[in-house]
Amino acid sequence: MPQAEAEPRPDAMGIDVREREPEREPTQEQLVPILESDILFGRLRPRERLTEDALIGRFAAKRHVVRQALLELERMGIVVRVPNRGAMVRDFTAKEVEEIAEIRETLQRQAARRTTLPGDPGLVEKLKALQQRHDAAVASRDPRAIDDANEAFHAELFGACGNAHLSDAIAHYAYLSRAMRLYPMVDPALLERLRGEHWDMIRAIEAGDRDRLMRLVVDHIQHSKKIYLEARLAMGL
Repeated sequence: MPQAEAEPRPDAMGIDVREREPEREPTQEQLVPILESDILFGRLRPRERLTEDALIGRFAAKRHVVRQALLELERMGIVVRVPNRGAMVRDFTAKEVEEIAEIRETLQRQAARRTTLPGDPGLVEKLKALQQRHDAAVASRDPRAIDDANEAFHAELFGACGNAHLSDAIAHYAYLSRAMRLYPMVDPALLERLRGEHWDMIRAIEAGDRDRLMRLVVDHIQHSKKIYLEARLAMGL
């Protein structure tokens, strides 16, 4: 008998940010973003099991569709398969969190080192427009909009380094750490601080202050790392 769906959990800001669930028998392409959103916004917690029967019951999906969706989430790095237990939401250990942060620091520092400064006026205007979008999302307390605007800002910022492989590597490790990077949404004051740091980066690019830009892109990572590690301790992990 299919396992009943758990009571819906709001995200960290108390807002339900689930993707709309399909009204008809879903495809793999529909299931993946729904489950991804549930994981990234905390509705499905670290180490929570993802049983095929429960997902079939929740979505009225065929088993092979659920299985393929879980394989895709595993490929994306946010689901793992554990012997004798099946699929579960990935939990980053404290050691993994520190190691991923170290790689991100190195990559982002190098991108700031390579970026032409002072920044091209076109780049500066794009960054300002993207940050205004982020400002509006923070003001509205909309987690999905905050996340989307933040991703767009950082893609433009690091895309300016002139090395596509480097910016792709930054995007890869940013995605790998995406779940932990959403934890700062718990704290409105920290969201304001992160928003202010984005504007500081723009000002450093405009002024040609490379040392400041390099410090900012490294310091920016530390907030989410600290909060994620504190959250793991609170959950007894």
